[in-house]
Amino acid sequence: MPPRAALALPDRPSAGALPANLVSFARLLRRAGLPIGPAEILAGAAALECIEIGDRTQAQAALRATMVHRHEHFLLFDHAFGLFWRDPEAGRHAAAMAMMDGFKDPPKPAPASRRLAEAMRGDRPDPPKPPEPPKEEEQLDVTFTVSDRERLQGMDFEAMSADEIAAAKDEIRKLVLPLDARPTRRFRASRLGTHADLRLTVRESLRTGGEILDIARRRRITRTPPLVVLCDISGSMSRYAQVLLHFIHAVTNDRDRVHSFLFGTRLTNVTRQLRHRDPEAAFEMVSHAVPDWSGGTRIGESIELFNKAWSRRVLGQGAVVLLITDGLDREGAKGLAEATERLRKSCRRLVWLNPLLRYAGFQPKSQGIRAMLPHVDEFRPVHNLASLRELVAALSERHPTRGREFAT
Repeated sequence: MPPRAALALPDRPSAGALPANLVSFARLLRRAGLPIGPAEILAGAAALECIEIGDRTQAQAALRATMVHRHEHFLLFDHAFGLFWRDPEAGRHAAAMAMMDGFKDPPKPAPASRRLAEAMRGDRPDPPKPPEPPKEEEQLDVTFTVSDRERLQGMDFEAMSADEIAAAKDEIRKLVLPLDARPTRRFRASRLGTHADLRLTVRESLRTGGEILDIARRRRITRTPPLVVLCDISGSMSRYAQVLLHFIHAVTNDRDRVHSFLFGTRLTNVTRQLRHRDPEAAFEMVSHAVPDWSGGTRIGESIELFNKAWSRRVLGQGAVVLLITDGLDREGAKGLAEATERLRKSCRRLVWLNPLLRYAGFQPKSQGIRAMLPHVDEFRPVHNLASLRELVAALSERHPTRGREFAT
């Protein structure tokens, strides 16, 4: 190994630019959301002196080991390293590789996150705007106008622009889903409990020679039920599914016992992928796990497969099921009524979310919708932010039980 002084590479014309490039790279990571400070920059510079600087793999491993402290930031770091050190001006192309613009046929290089694309675009100042001509004073009548936020609440997801979709995703991340808590069969010691605990009372009396001085009490434990989401990602649902995945991701990271499944022509369990706290990394893993995005729809076969392979695992303890689909099945209504009926009998509450309900004159004319509709507990629209807020409020209210009262 050459001496350390030789690793500074004074003979190379780019050696003098290495410290400045390292600082620029650290600023890029900081704008992308990584906690990078002077200590990480100094540690990265020291690490580069201990390796062969011409080896790209060694340089990437050294900088990642010294500048990144959390495992969930590794993926974003690798994207930033590949874009910055290959071409610092490649940020203008990073937006085209955003993963949520479509899951079909991902490019060979790993897609960069939107945060990284925005951070790299921040390196270049905006072009100067031409001077605007002076405007005459105008008087605006704002009597019946509404704010942009109120307009966004009622706008259909399919009619939103890219900027409006981004604003809607920010609003979705703020939604909280406190499901209706159900009583269980288990009890917990409590001084203000409503039930007398005779066993604990006798045990405590042994400390006073068998004399009972106080009655121990207990209360029943309440717990929110599991939530299972079955989301249609076929071609007719792709625009809504892209937005609703942000809602599913937010719910998955806000509470426990959430199980998520996507289906088009086949059923895919994406629970593990959506548990990643970084939404960009989570959606990239989903894109690799789901092979049939924006394809056909086999609702009956997908629900039947869920009933056979997953219902016993995830539908216990009074689970609530959200079925997100427009009901347009390429196989017609073949086996759809039987599969939906069995799904309803296996859970405590089956809620069907259909974006077609946004139309005022909606009529259940397709065979799939007519087959499923008699076997659901609730039929709700899901096409804008207002419908999602109404869903959250409805799931938090007390709902009449079907069958067993207690969750095990």
